[in-house]
Amino acid sequence: MLKQILALLITLVSLEVVCAQAQDSTSTYKKRVLETTEVDFLSSYYTQDGSNAAVTGGIGSEELTDVTAAFVVSIPLNDDDVLTIDAGISAYTSASSSNIGPFDGGGRANAFVASSGASQGDVWANLTGSYSHSSNDRNDIWSAKLSVSSEYDYFSIGVGGSYTKLFNEKNTEVSIHGNVFIDTWNAIYPTELRPFGDGQGLNNELFGFYTITGNPNYNPSFKPFKDEGRNTYALGFGFSQILSKKLQGSLALDFVKQQGLLSTPFQRVYFSDVADSFIEDFHLADDVEQLPDSRFKVAIGGRLHYYINETFVVRTFYRYYFDDWGIKSHTASIEIPIKLSDKFTVYPSYRFYNQTAADYFAAYEEHVSTDEFYTSDYDL
Repeated sequence: MLKQILALLITLVSLEVVCAQAQDSTSTYKKRVLETTEVDFLSSYYTQDGSNAAVTGGIGSEELTDVTAAFVVSIPLNDDDVLTIDAGISAYTSASSSNIGPFDGGGRANAFVASSGASQGDVWANLTGSYSHSSNDRNDIWSAKLSVSSEYDYFSIGVGGSYTKLFNEKNTEVSIHGNVFIDTWNAIYPTELRPFGDGQGLNNELFGFYTITGNPNYNPSFKPFKDEGRNTYALGFGFSQILSKKLQGSLALDFVKQQGLLSTPFQRVYFSDVADSFIEDFHLADDVEQLPDSRFKVAIGGRLHYYINETFVVRTFYRYYFDDWGIKSHTASIEIPIKLSDKFTVYPSYRFYNQTAADYFAAYEEHVSTDEFYTSDYDL
């Protein structure tokens, strides 16, 4: 009797093992979204020059040098979820921004000569955390992110999210994404305008130390901004299609709405109907940039990527942009990544950009004091 019971138990155990093996053999294998932690280090060096600095009302040196570094760490939390941390820092020196305070550098003030004062450089820092979750079949991807960025006169907090759907055996992809940024200026005004903002006017020690030439009765139209906040709301749609083994195309449509302080507080404007006042060789501002407190932007773009071989890929891009400030622009670029090894890739590229001027733009000393809005920023 005992032998019969043992035989029955062994049979039941064997049947259970067989059933378990059968279930395992029919289950779908799920590959991890990210196998191991990935760490990327990115850096860039940028330099420019020009003679239409917005800080000095559309004239003056635009010489600028910027060095940027960023660490991006992607951490798999489990099979489906990934946490990404992006930390970046950018340090720059700028001849134009140095002339926010042209009289604090020790040399003779001039829009085409950089001041050596504190405003000649700044540091921008950013920290972004994002979380993404993929469905079991990897055809649905949800993500959310939070960002914080700061520099001397600016602070920003951003939140965002996205949803991506893949179908047609993952050859087709559609997506939607949205972001909200809550920004605050710590408004910094040109040195010569600050005394008129706090009520001192020409009684300030600046005008006692320096002699005003040209029109000695300097009386700018300047008033400090009351609201230093700015909100940005962005919504975008994407479509991507694998066209062949080597060719992939994508389309994007983006909408952006901005509200609040959209003027840059330290960018000067000069009026043609106001007599000029100078300290040394520097033209004293008649006011700072004044722009509407709302802006709506639309951008439509497309990309085409062609895989040549393991070393070379061709990436092309085109975008058309317009907004309710009268700006229209075309951007086209081509990039050819060259893979030197498993860990190193270089990205030679060429970019073309063309745009119309904003409705509120005029060059140096071409605005008039009766205008409601005005700017001399060539990069607006």
